[in-house]
Amino acid sequence: MRKKIVAGNWKMNLDYNEGLSLFSEIINMFKDEATGKQQAVICSPFIHLHSLAQMARGYNNVAVGAQNAHQAESGAYTGETSAKMIKSVGAAYVILGHSERRQYFGESNELLAKKTDTALKNDLKPIFCIGETLQEREANQHFDIIKSQLAEGVFHLAETEFAKLVIAYEPVWAIGTGVTASSEQAQEIHAFIRKEIAAKYNQQVADSTTILYGGSCNPKNAPELFAQPDIDGGLIGGASLKSRDFIDIVKVFN
Repeated sequence: MRKKIVAGNWKMNLDYNEGLSLFSEIINMFKDEATGKQQAVICSPFIHLHSLAQMARGYNNVAVGAQNAHQAESGAYTGETSAKMIKSVGAAYVILGHSERRQYFGESNELLAKKTDTALKNDLKPIFCIGETLQEREANQHFDIIKSQLAEGVFHLAETEFAKLVIAYEPVWAIGTGVTASSEQAQEIHAFIRKEIAAKYNQQVADSTTILYGGSCNPKNAPELFAQPDIDGGLIGGASLKSRDFIDIVKVFN
């Protein structure tokens, strides 16, 4: 059975104390209200990671992750953070290829392939993001975009390495806009992603790959989205900054 994951992406929000306070609320609510069938992952700014990882000790179904990592193991890259550094503070996951990284920082599929390799080498689980813009969807290019992002970003991996990935589908046109892809639109792309994985590897790998939906997911639309057969959870943005909203999304899998 595929792992059900609800991952929160705090983006560039919350100072140190605000982050610790929110995470404390989340883990206590998770303990009291979640069944433990699901995995909660909080991807925070770098400043929080060590403290959050310490707080998460003893909670098998709560983990922390970074929002980015550099492709090099180390070196003269002022201001960057390596996968080894992230792993050393207790993080288990790392978001790679988020649409904001692709858009604002020009991250290419080729670069993200290198980042994925380095993350896996350092025993981090990549949450690898793919998705199309509004212009690409309106031009009916969304399937081609998804196919190329997979092929150029992660399909170079051996089967055993690919099996460590979580894929997150982000309809870029639905991020931060309040617009959500319909459950049918989301399911269509998730099924397409799974089909592409099966074609590259095999059906067993495809069936065991967790694929998250990441596009303005909230407590109201999560039940319908998560009820789709190929949607295994969510990569949550704004709603992850409110403990009640985030836990209500987590509880969809109770």
